[in-house]
Amino acid sequence: MAMRSRRSCLAVPGSNPRFLEKAQGLPADEVFLDLEDSVAPLAKEGARKNVVAALREGDWSGKTRVVRVNDLSTQWTYRDVIEVVEGAGEFLDCLMLPKVEDPTQVAWLDTLLTQIERANGLEVGGIGIEAQIESARGLVNVDAIGGASRRLETLVFGPADFMASINMRTLVVGEQPPGYTEGDAYHYILMRILMAARTHDLQAIDGPYLAIKDLDGYRRVAGRSAALGFDGKWVLHPTQVEAANEVFSPSQEDYDRAELILDAYDYYTTVERRGAVMLGDEMIDEASRKMALVVTAKGRAAGLARTTAFTPPAA
Repeated sequence: MAMRSRRSCLAVPGSNPRFLEKAQGLPADEVFLDLEDSVAPLAKEGARKNVVAALREGDWSGKTRVVRVNDLSTQWTYRDVIEVVEGAGEFLDCLMLPKVEDPTQVAWLDTLLTQIERANGLEVGGIGIEAQIESARGLVNVDAIGGASRRLETLVFGPADFMASINMRTLVVGEQPPGYTEGDAYHYILMRILMAARTHDLQAIDGPYLAIKDLDGYRRVAGRSAALGFDGKWVLHPTQVEAANEVFSPSQEDYDRAELILDAYDYYTTVERRGAVMLGDEMIDEASRKMALVVTAKGRAAGLARTTAFTPPAA
């Protein structure tokens, strides 16, 4: 499957029709229509109907369409999956399963999706899964979770519930806990999720930054996970969308350089049959090609167009 662009993943409460309509016009790469934390218990059933209607009737062109169902410890999950997929499965790219702690939970969702797809004439395996890691147990089992289903496309960090699960002493989601003065309290968590994602050829998505008016803070925290190699981050407010798209896109200069590396490496290995050569002041080889592939894939998914071209040396 071609890599979907998920630089910005916009959360939209399924219980709010006005927000569902507004989200269609925002430049987010992914929009996930939420049936879980942002929807009050008494509004769950109505939110399902809103989400089905929005998927069927809305214009989500250019966006990855996702619905976050409730977690498996609740009474709502199975009805979420059945009603959403039966009602709008052909307009759905993925379901997001929150609070995943064990690979059997992902396998359960895979099995139920397969049954619904077969019963409704949908392509079997056509709907992907995003798994949210939100607890210590989920992080410990993240490798097994990452390999639990061929439908899996992403592993998503859920910081708020995770911080509560490990008794982190802070009330500010995503910021360093008071008293932690050296290093980054989230570095191990992010790297653990990232390693599991890359092991299973999945994308890794960072969770939300709740101080929605602090764009500098959002950029700083997003820059941390982007530097590690994460593919995107949640956005909770329209003002965060542009920041996420920028932070998780390669710069034009890096994208152009990566495309040049691929062209030059292809030329020198096929025409001149050399495996290590100079491109300007930099030596490039097979490792350089692999690194360039990462940058070009993200750049192409983000819609960047190259502004330079490789010119073979004169004979």
